[in-house]
Parts: sequence; C-alpha cells; structure tokens
Amino acid sequence: MTYSKRHRTLAAGAGLVLTFSLGACAKSEDSAGSGSGGSSSDSAAAAQQIAGEKGGSCTPKQYGAKELDLKAATVGFSQSEKEANPFRIAETQSMKDEAEKRGIKLETTNANSQLPKQIADIKTLLAKGVDVLIVAPLNSSGLEPAFNAAAAKGVPVITVDRELDAGFCKNWVTFIGSDFLEQGHRAAKAMDKATGGKANVAILLGSSGNNVTTNRTKGFVDEIKSSAPGLKVVAQQTGDFARDKGQQVTEQLLQANSDINAIYAENDEMALGAVTAIQGMGKTPGKDVKIVSVDGTRNAVQAIVDGKLNAVIESNPRFGPIAFDSAEKFLSGTAARENVIIKDRQYDSQNAKDEVDSAY
Repeated sequence: MTYSKRHRTLAAGAGLVLTFSLGACAKSEDSAGSGSGGSSSDSAAAAQQIAGEKGGSCTPKQYGAKELDLKAATVGFSQSEKEANPFRIAETQSMKDEAEKRGIKLETTNANSQLPKQIADIKTLLAKGVDVLIVAPLNSSGLEPAFNAAAAKGVPVITVDRELDAGFCKNWVTFIGSDFLEQGHRAAKAMDKATGGKANVAILLGSSGNNVTTNRTKGFVDEIKSSAPGLKVVAQQTGDFARDKGQQVTEQLLQANSDINAIYAENDEMALGAVTAIQGMGKTPGKDVKIVSVDGTRNAVQAIVDGKLNAVIESNPRFGPIAFDSAEKFLSGTAARENVIIKDRQYDSQNAKDEVDSAY
C-alpha cells in the first residue's frame, strides 16, 4: 500500500520528555536544528521523545549507502504483526502520519506475524525501489536474508521496537525502541508497591524468540531478587502478547495454583485477558489479584481508573518522528548510533485518570 499526502498535523503523545542526537558526539541542540526534510521544530519534537543513546556508530560510507535528500526518497515500512492490538495500530499510524506530514512517499506492508512473509515483504519493498527501510522485526533473528538484500543495494535499515541479535552497520544501521530491561525493573517496583511487598506472582510471558520478552522478564526477576524479596514468582507461561491467550493462560494458572495473588503481564493485551479470566473465576482483578503490565494502551490505563489494573509501564509506539529524523540525518551523511532509546511514562492510580486521554 502506498501512502503519500502532505501537511497533516501529527498528534504526538503527551508527556514524552527526552533528549536526542544521531551523531556519535552530536549534542541534542544540534540535532534539533539540522536536516532538510523537516523544520527545526519538527526535529525538536522528535528530540523530545528520546531518552539517550548507546552502542557504536555507523556512517553511510561504512554501510555502503549513498547520501540522499529524504524529501526525494521513498521510505518502506515493514510491520511484523497483525494490527489487532493498539500498539501495532499506533506504531503503523505514526509512520503514516509522519510521512504525510513531511510529504514523503511511504510504502507499507504487514507480515501478519509470519517470519517468511516479512522476509518476502522486505524484498518486495526493495524491488519497488525504496531508498530507506524502517522495519518492526517479528523476531530478534531470522530476517538476515532480507536485511542482507537491503545492504547489498545500499538501502539503510532502521529497526524499531525489537532489537536484533547481530548485524549492526552490516545489514542495519540503528535501533529505535524502549529499554525493555528497565521496563521489567519498573514493573517489579510497581508490583512491590501494589502488593505491599508480599505476593505470589505469575508472569504472563510475551512471545518467544525476541529480546522484548527476554529483557522484560529478566528485568522483573532481577529487581525482585535485589529489592523485593517478598515477591515470589511461582509460575511463568507464555501468552504470546495476545488477549485471548492471556485469558486462557491465566485461567490455567489460577486453577493450578490458587495462591497466585499477583500477575505481571508483559503487555497490556495479556493483562486485559487476565482481567476477564479473574472475573470469570469470581475474583476481583486489581484487588484479589494485583496486575501490573507493560504497554500503556488507553484500554489498560482506563482499567487502572476502573480499579482492574494496578499499574502500567508505557512502551511508546510512536516511532514515526524519530525514525524519519534518523533516516534524514543518516542519508545526509550523519553517523547513526546503534541504539536510540525512548523514554516511557508510567501509570498508576495517582495519574491514570488525568492521563488516560493521552494514551494510545
């Protein structure tokens, strides 16, 4: 699908307060005022969405890319999963809105959660002549055939949301996303607060094969070991980031272990499935079983207002402004940093009512 319109105002999420630079030694004020595709205010807006950078740097020359004015380029966006949950909907819409705002031609595909299809999608975008690829990888590995094809053509690949295991500056140039390990740490602290420091916790794991699940789990477990010893993880089972699977797994876990009185869901969709399961078993979610999740969808934040969830750690999906700024700077000759980290909000009973309308 081709998406190319002009000058529609992007509705950026409230509360995104961060700093940004793409060059290895660049300052944020330099980033905000440079580039040819957007205005300095556009770049400054993107700058406010970044928490920091880490890792190495990659220049167009190192990667084998040609310098190009982004306004004259065609951008391809490869979505990995079905747009059946708010995160993916907001992620894709952010790309479309930013392309429209800048007047840039955007080609989009959706792999519907199938790795072979995402490989084929990326190769199709390359065949259409895209100059830049923005990819939301399905898994942290497995896309090498597609990324190698992009590198062979000198087409830079910017990844969002899920980190890749290898290939920096060989077949991709930068990753833009949250600190998933830190999300796990914050979720554990929120669970400690919600439970008063004592609970039997079940973890609803995300999909296997990607660093989001791995790091959200590790961060949570490490944090309770170091600062919340009264929280005991008594069960872990994958819910595949899906609401129906989250409901099914929660029912199974509660039937097998009636002592479970807290659930850490590694995304909001599984948490909302858990709410339904808990209610179906005659218990009160948010009270009899405390629930902390990660994402920050409007439905989940509203569930805090309704007393059904206890806390949500945001995982911001509005990558469009940052991704297009990154592409613009890289194509103009500025080195890209290996990891560009977004700063995420947190919701609980103290702020959820006031901020629900700014959630995605």
